[in-house]
Amino acid sequence: MRTFASLSVLSLALGIAIASNPDLKVPQCPSKVSTQFTTQIPSGAACPQTKIELCYTNTALNLVFTALGETNFYFDPKQTTNGNIWEYEVMEAFISKGSDDPQTYFEYEVSPNNVTFNAFIFNPSRVRKANTPFDHAYIAEPFSDGFTVNTVLDKPGKKWTSHSTIPLALFNGEKPRGTSWRMNFFRTVTGPDTFPNQQLCGWKNTGQANFHITPAFGTVEFI
Repeated sequence: MRTFASLSVLSLALGIAIASNPDLKVPQCPSKVSTQFTTQIPSGAACPQTKIELCYTNTALNLVFTALGETNFYFDPKQTTNGNIWEYEVMEAFISKGSDDPQTYFEYEVSPNNVTFNAFIFNPSRVRKANTPFDHAYIAEPFSDGFTVNTVLDKPGKKWTSHSTIPLALFNGEKPRGTSWRMNFFRTVTGPDTFPNQQLCGWKNTGQANFHITPAFGTVEFI
């Protein structure tokens, strides 16, 4: 009994330590936390640097994406909100409130011409397994719902930057201080000479050429 109690205390202590060390601790705005990635998934080969900055208010998550080393700024000007912008160049955030590997999560994308993709993803296998459900529930009117986005291209500087706000009410998550989340961030890189082939770049490596692997999502805490 004494050994069991000691192990229980140790396990609890380890659990607290793990929970208190998320991959990202997101502060309240105007403070920000930043992260970045420079590798392709799944190979780990080099990829142009991508930076992400995050902070929150009581009602919104603020995201700043910066794509560095950009040479093509490649998009289809005919595409509009919730089109297949992921076929070209985008930066992406996959977001879920809670600490579990999610089966439903929000996918947000932005392209160099300031067009966004906004949808909840239903992925009950958590890995987009073949012959299992995989579906989308689109946010049809994101700007009426409180989303904002502003994208600036700096072609001489070989970069583009997008400032976005995502309403936390989407997740029943207003006043989020102290809450845990799961997230991953991605970027696709292509151009007129390589399209439709893409470099798939990511923050947390999913282990395959598939962004929809939720056990790979990073851990995030709003502090």
